Amino acid sequence: MFPPWFHALSLGALALGGACALAVGIDVVRRPQKMAVMNVVWPVTALFGTVLTLWAYVRYGRASTGAATQKAAAGQRAMPTAAQPFAATVGKAALHCGAGCMIGDVIAEWLAFAAPVVAVWLGWHTLFDEKIFADWVLDFLFAFALGIVFQYFAIVPMRNLSPGKGIVAALKADTLSLVSWQIGMYGFMAFAQFLWFDHGFGAKAEVDTPEFWFAMQLAMIAGFLTACPVNAWLIRSGIKERM
Repeated sequence: MFPPWFHALSLGALALGGACALAVGIDVVRRPQKMAVMNVVWPVTALFGTVLTLWAYVRYGRASTGAATQKAAAGQRAMPTAAQPFAATVGKAALHCGAGCMIGDVIAEWLAFAAPVVAVWLGWHTLFDEKIFADWVLDFLFAFALGIVFQYFAIVPMRNLSPGKGIVAALKADTLSLVSWQIGMYGFMAFAQFLWFDHGFGAKAEVDTPEFWFAMQLAMIAGFLTACPVNAWLIRSGIKERM
């Protein structure tokens, strides 16, 4: 099916992601973020962003710790994040969206693999000949739900909103971001499964293989790239908060 070198490459990429996520996770335990949800966002996104996310966390994430913010407030100085370039702010906002997408996609993919009847309920054999398309429907549902949860716990503390207004604000801030992320992710996975894997190796990758999750790592990076322009617009429009 897949050649040994590609299997080894996939395992190596996943191991690298795990090591980077562990390193970031240990650091956020020692230096908690001011925005609590980012304590989850940084390690989760390191699973696919690997060394790039690790670098971004060290360069920009540590500036957003609760301790750093308290020191700035006590000294009447500008908050550390105020000096960060706009591109860093956009990147953090996109990663915040991507963390919910990733967790939702992982849950959905394993659920559809363990219980294929779920894919049947969502159109496999009726609307779609390929199971992958029904899986994507499930991916979107889980990613959307978790993305809104992540956004809710980011935006409510910053704006001091009631639960109802917080949900509305989260929907406004995250819907377009999440859709743009999933477009990039779906686009790359379609390329990987139908062109790269099917034509290059003679078979699609199943969920229980490292090759599938290596492709998902790359797909998440594609999602990040397609989500960044949308997040830039959302921040400039005041719909989404700077992070």
